[in-house]
Amino acid sequence: MNTSKKLFERRKARVRTALKNVANGKMRLSVFRSGKHIYAQIIDDVKGVTVACASTLDKEVRTSLKKTSTVEAASFIGKLVAERAAKTGVSEVVFDRGGYIYHGRVKALADAAREAGLKF
Repeated sequence: MNTSKKLFERRKARVRTALKNVANGKMRLSVFRSGKHIYAQIIDDVKGVTVACASTLDKEVRTSLKKTSTVEAASFIGKLVAERAAKTGVSEVVFDRGGYIYHGRVKALADAAREAGLKF
């Protein structure tokens, strides 16, 4: 019988494979969501490096947020990662939801990143 962890890993691999087929050299905005925090990275898969990142563990983020596991925190991280990407010259990415359903905190991060100027 399939456990939820196995199903999550299969969904994650399926999403990642589809992104690689569509990316055409674009960088990837990857999201990781835990129970208490949310993380976002812009990754250049060709070079294998992280170009920009933001998470609720950053000192500047922790001081400005009351709780780190909310939709508001996720939207703050989306804006922050888009600003940091703009500083490095990245304006267009593909969104890697990483096996998570596009809902709640993941959707809030994506919407905030779009509003801050990232195109995907």
